[in-house]
Amino acid sequence: MADLGDWIARDAAVVWHGFTQMAAYADNAPVIVERAEGRELIDVEGHRYLDAISSLWVTTLGHHIPELDAAAREQLDRVAHSTLLGNGNRITIELAEALARVVPVDGPHFLFASDGAAAVEQALKIAFQYWTNRGVAGRTTYLAFGGAYHGDTIGSISLGAGGFGTDVFDPLRFPVLRAPGFDDPHAIEVAVELVARHASELAAVVIEPLVQGAAGMEMLPAAAFAPLATACREHDVLLVCDEVATGFGRTGTLFASEQCGLRPDIMAIGKGITGGYLAMAATVASERVFSAFLGPDLSERTLYHGHSYSGNALAAAVALRHLELFEEWGVLANVRARAEQLRALLAERIAPRAEVRAIRQQGLMVGVELAPPRDGLRWGRRVCAASVRHGVLLRPLGDVVVLMPILTSTSEEIEHIVATLERAITEGTAE
Repeated sequence: MADLGDWIARDAAVVWHGFTQMAAYADNAPVIVERAEGRELIDVEGHRYLDAISSLWVTTLGHHIPELDAAAREQLDRVAHSTLLGNGNRITIELAEALARVVPVDGPHFLFASDGAAAVEQALKIAFQYWTNRGVAGRTTYLAFGGAYHGDTIGSISLGAGGFGTDVFDPLRFPVLRAPGFDDPHAIEVAVELVARHASELAAVVIEPLVQGAAGMEMLPAAAFAPLATACREHDVLLVCDEVATGFGRTGTLFASEQCGLRPDIMAIGKGITGGYLAMAATVASERVFSAFLGPDLSERTLYHGHSYSGNALAAAVALRHLELFEEWGVLANVRARAEQLRALLAERIAPRAEVRAIRQQGLMVGVELAPPRDGLRWGRRVCAASVRHGVLLRPLGDVVVLMPILTSTSEEIEHIVATLERAITEGTAE
């Protein structure tokens, strides 16, 4: 059996990893996963790692969940995939019905995709064509926020505030109105003013409710968002909530919009929708938006957009069972309990450290911002590398260490994550 070094060499020879400099890939001690159990990943040499980033925020209940495994196997005995372009699939219909009962959208209709960026891209096209279908001219731009991240398609990086090496694509990005990021307490106030001033130009306002994850877990209080919803209603501007990262329990409610009092016209969901099992996302349109696309067959009112694997049956079967398990297992209650435990432990053991500038937390979404004494020390990368050496998988956003425990984590695992982080900060920040 090949050892870890052999697997890394084989990997680097043929795989191109996203957001990764491949010239340095092999030197950065990547984990090569072979299998997983519960909340642990197991590499090709049998080493175990507690998955404290939920495999980039997608895994909700854990790995290798018997009920989700069974849902996939049962669907395999029926059909793995059939196109949704002009036809339907029973399990996808059942999933959409179940989601319709829980999303904070009035009269929801679901256009399925394979990832969050695609769901956002769909939202942009829907919002744009909505006004065209209504015969309203000039509604061609969007309002987004500083620090925003909505994915890596051209439309979604245009909404995004830059960073992550996207500057090279500036010639391809379209301009948007930009309110401040969530690190500014007046962000929503400024956005409301922009909506009032530019309503006749706006197709939609696009926001990550409650938490800007990729910005380093920047947050605003839930009560701050209501004036934006009011402004959008008063000025007849569509509101798009990107819940790709915040959806499916991360913040303590099924969707962050619930806490913010938002009922968006359009919503993007993804990441946790299948519990981390299969690639799936969706754009949710309200009845108001959806009805603007109804008209004669093959007419210009049709949304001419769709993906080959849209509404994949295997993913839909897992997503439906996943949604049922949220209720059966009382997942949200565990999220709230573990979040309070994590908050107390971080306040006691991490916040007082001189190496730590700030801790930002909402539910089980946490950013620990480090305070290096000068630029270029790469403390975030070094602390996360130390954590991985001690069996806890973390990931940096610059000098912000992200903690994103799986939603079913136990109190013992939360203790272990914080203890390992404490040790990793000591090791990773040592000169």
